[in-house]
Amino acid sequence: MKRKNPGRYITTSTTGETVKAYVPNPLPPDPPLQISTALRRELDKALLALGRLDSVSSYLPDANLLLYTYIRKEAVLSSQIEGTQSSLSDLLLFEMDAVPGVPIADVKEVSNYVSALTHGLDRIRSGFPLSNRLLKEIHAILLSGGRGGQKNPGEFRRSQNWIGGTRPGNAVFVPPPPNEVPDCMGELELFLNNERGIVSGLEKAALSHVQFETIHPFLDGNGRLGRLLITLILCVENILTEPLLYLSLYFKSHRNDYYDLLQKVRVDGDWEIWFEFFIKAVSLTAEQATGTARKLSHLADENRKLIQGMGRIAGSSLMIHQNLMVHPLTDSAHLSAATGLVPNTVNKVLKALITSGIVEEVTGKGRNRIYVYRKYLDVMNEGTEPL
Repeated sequence: MKRKNPGRYITTSTTGETVKAYVPNPLPPDPPLQISTALRRELDKALLALGRLDSVSSYLPDANLLLYTYIRKEAVLSSQIEGTQSSLSDLLLFEMDAVPGVPIADVKEVSNYVSALTHGLDRIRSGFPLSNRLLKEIHAILLSGGRGGQKNPGEFRRSQNWIGGTRPGNAVFVPPPPNEVPDCMGELELFLNNERGIVSGLEKAALSHVQFETIHPFLDGNGRLGRLLITLILCVENILTEPLLYLSLYFKSHRNDYYDLLQKVRVDGDWEIWFEFFIKAVSLTAEQATGTARKLSHLADENRKLIQGMGRIAGSSLMIHQNLMVHPLTDSAHLSAATGLVPNTVNKVLKALITSGIVEEVTGKGRNRIYVYRKYLDVMNEGTEPL
């Protein structure tokens, strides 16, 4: 539904041009989000899919095996939306100090995303509130040492920015002037902490994401941090025990609709059409994530049966296999350090795993060899092709 005056415009000057910057009304929307019968059914479907996803630990002996790589997959996808060309394999190579296939700056951005998300989750689990202070901490990590390192990491912007176009005058959207940002973010913080009324967790995640992207409070990194905010809210609201739901793949696949709907909220105040899109994204993404867990569980079971027939090295091989489920791209030195097995044993196991078709050696070299758990990585790589 359309709402009158979903925000206000302020005339401001920037880079020698006079433009109208948009200041959104505080959340929640007025009137409140209208959930039709049809939308309620979609919401119930999404909650059911999230419940299945939250029980994903029943498919894997250790949910952390999936979580480690899944966080990295989200980092790759969210960064790709912003233009990086890094793949999941590039990130895994970077983390083991090997040379990725794309510029280091691209992979560094993705690596920062992993660190930022991990920091945010750790702080929340320690009892720290979802606040502007925490968002600034996460932003500082997100931009540390990367291409955005000169754009005031960890600080709200003090200059005007814009979205789309080559200059403010032909921009698709001009966010609030910098002097309005603290108040806008202050109101968002109150909403996040239920001091502007109580809404469901999914509503809070959906509404807050749009509001954050509309305020665009930082000079750089707003898109990545706004998507990361969704994950944090779902964990704070106890919708998910572990951060296994990542919407960047859906947003990447439907990016034109995604950007159009963000703008529709700003122009028409049509929060309902955005919420419908968001709920569909949640439902489909949760189902995909649960399906991924099942595929990986089935693959792991099949491979363990093969390994158990390897005789004297079966025990060591199971240890190596367990580590490959966390680090599907690795080398013998990392495997030795992670498992405590001596290098000679690790090399014997890798040779056996190659013979059995579980592992591939990808360099073709005699030294500094890199091994890949190909079928596992192929499952995790679905949808991560650079734009």
